[in-house]
Amino acid sequence: MIAFLTLCYVAILAILVCLKLLPNSIATWLSTLVWVLLLFIVLFIPMQWGAPAGPARTMTYSVQIIPNVAGRVTEVAAQANVPMKKGELLFKIDPTTYQAAVDAIQAQLKFQKLRLKQYRELEAKAAGTKFQVEETETKVAKLEADLQTAEWNLEETTVEAPTDGYATYVALRPGQRVVTFPLQPAMTFIDTSRLVVGAQIHQIYLRHLRIGQPVEVAFKTVPGKIYTGKVDVIFQVASKGQAVITETVPEAAQVQAEPFFVRFDMDDKEALRKLPAGTVGTAAIYTDSAGMTHIIRKVMIRMESFLNYIIPWM
Repeated sequence: MIAFLTLCYVAILAILVCLKLLPNSIATWLSTLVWVLLLFIVLFIPMQWGAPAGPARTMTYSVQIIPNVAGRVTEVAAQANVPMKKGELLFKIDPTTYQAAVDAIQAQLKFQKLRLKQYRELEAKAAGTKFQVEETETKVAKLEADLQTAEWNLEETTVEAPTDGYATYVALRPGQRVVTFPLQPAMTFIDTSRLVVGAQIHQIYLRHLRIGQPVEVAFKTVPGKIYTGKVDVIFQVASKGQAVITETVPEAAQVQAEPFFVRFDMDDKEALRKLPAGTVGTAAIYTDSAGMTHIIRKVMIRMESFLNYIIPWM
């Protein structure tokens, strides 16, 4: 942007010199250095806190699908990267042993309820004891609780999509055994119900940021388009600011000013859902300071958006 404005200034000087409104002297052309210095002092340095910018990224949540019951897989309905709705079938586990457990508990419960009825009749006729009734009531209550657990285990043999999204890298196949061990997920499910957009902003500009300030984002996958929104959350901790409790003394490390993460609430949420998770770009936040520099940042981010057509690394 500095080069562009400087070229504009040089072009104006050339026109004025051709019209003989300015002398064609060294002083005239050296005024370009003064112009560049003024640009830095008046516009570009204040713009860093008046309209700070940083790398932006879209992110979503990945859910590790770990079944609540173990067993042999009988059916895999999920296909890799195919959109699914919440509640649709991912895969099934052989329910034979879990159905047998339900049947066994139901049979015991039916028998104990019958005995409970008989003991109550005997107690009413003074032919039985209250202890027998209370003991059988306890057995019935325990079997009912066991039945709830067994029925829940049986239901968990059908694993469903936890939310809208898609399964990725589906390697699960019928005949494979899945376990409930948390370090061995059956598959990874990408949650597309919410896409988070955020940016990294340097610490020295954090004091100028406020919730609700306007935001513009230019993504590389959509060149020529500017997405608008507002600052939603300013995270008050960075990764280097967390202390992990261990049995050893922390090692000395080089201290650096790590940027903070700022999350945005974008206006066009429907268009945002079409962006792949991991899309990167540049975000600009328009603070309440140095308002005159906002127009420069708006021009810069639009220039970058159009340059995304041809320059992939910017």
